[in-house]
Amino acid sequence: MASETPTKEENKEPGECIAEGCRAPVLMTGIDPNDEWPIAEILSKQLIKEKNEWRYYVHYLDFNKRLDEWVTGDRINISRLYFPKKESKHLKGSRPASPDSNNEIPWPACNLKKNSSISLPKKKKLELPELDEPDSQAPSPLPPSASTSQPPQTGSMRTGNLSHHSDDIVTRMKNIQMIELGRYRIKPWYFSPYPIELTKLSVIYLCEFCLKYVKSQKCLERHRTKCTLVNPPGNEIYRNSIISFFEIDGRKNKTYCQNLCLLAKLFLDHKTLYYDTDPFLFYVMTEFDSTGFHTVGYFSKEKESSEDYNVACILTLPPYQRKGFGKLLIEFSYELSKAEGKTGSPEKPLSDLGLLSYRSYWSDTILEILVNLPPEDSSTPSITINDICEQTSIRKEDVISTLQHLNLIHYYKGSYIIGLSPEILDGHLRAMKKRRIRIDAKCLRWTPKDWTRRGKW
Repeated sequence: MASETPTKEENKEPGECIAEGCRAPVLMTGIDPNDEWPIAEILSKQLIKEKNEWRYYVHYLDFNKRLDEWVTGDRINISRLYFPKKESKHLKGSRPASPDSNNEIPWPACNLKKNSSISLPKKKKLELPELDEPDSQAPSPLPPSASTSQPPQTGSMRTGNLSHHSDDIVTRMKNIQMIELGRYRIKPWYFSPYPIELTKLSVIYLCEFCLKYVKSQKCLERHRTKCTLVNPPGNEIYRNSIISFFEIDGRKNKTYCQNLCLLAKLFLDHKTLYYDTDPFLFYVMTEFDSTGFHTVGYFSKEKESSEDYNVACILTLPPYQRKGFGKLLIEFSYELSKAEGKTGSPEKPLSDLGLLSYRSYWSDTILEILVNLPPEDSSTPSITINDICEQTSIRKEDVISTLQHLNLIHYYKGSYIIGLSPEILDGHLRAMKKRRIRIDAKCLRWTPKDWTRRGKW
């Protein structure tokens, strides 16, 4: 009897069989190999010719995109590999369907060599690596037509159409390995449309004052001999100790604002970069030392907002996160709203982390007013929601949603009352002790402008 010869399919290496769009358990960086491996989608694969091995760019399902990474084949559990569902008819320009649990094709659809093997991890409770929650808020999408060959003349960052962002596989992958900004080297979280020649470098160097990007340390040193800036361009409108805020007009300082948006896009996932910076003002918070004013974070706002938004985009740079600067940025945005004599709110919808940051600020601010209410004629103090809005410049809808989230509003004998429990008060006191830096309204040197009378700004 003639012996069976292996088919061409059976002789395939694992790397050849793992296709883009497949899903499988992957060993995430920072977790114990004996823990349960999270499911990840293969977004791209690449053959490293020097080592003759494949590597794969994966997105862990149900996890933030900043955890996406390149992995080698030995970190993929190919015994539980699933291919995307095949469709008989596929509309031009649409994205193939994601794997469906009822139609997934398990790994044996592509056989390995006889000697190939893989050890399966024992299932344990998944323990994720500890990550700092960013003090950044931003509902955030990407440019539907972002070109990787050269950066678009990026300007403001606004909430956009997420469907285009999801369909563009290029913008779903981090394209910058590392940036150097001042004394910090920072690993980016997301895609940003820097020039494609820079994406091939291990590090991109940024001037920390004008934010110009260059390809080497030598180029940066040469640039610094010509760059005279020691602070962001624009008017310094606030200074208290070492903290300053600079107001920058997007029309007058286009290059700086475009570079600022490119930098911010590395850490904001759901924002779209736009060409025109003219309709926006940028407020950059800095920390001063003997060498100059170092950028800590920023927020932008429209000169004319039909919805009365006081923030379009807001970010604290990673080296300064979890130090109270995020709340300081939010507090300053509301201080400007108070000077304008109106209530304000960030652009909606908020991202998950953005909602956490704002809800924390709203809670602290509203509870601070309620706790310090003076009694009226030896009776229970009273206040209306409109009073809270006037004192804080927080929009009415945000005040109501915060009170409901804290479960402070109760219906009693035909009217609504606010009740503070001991647990709420204790939590508020602990939170306020952590806020060592606050905005002092006396240090603000700023007069609101009526942009409606300024024509084209």
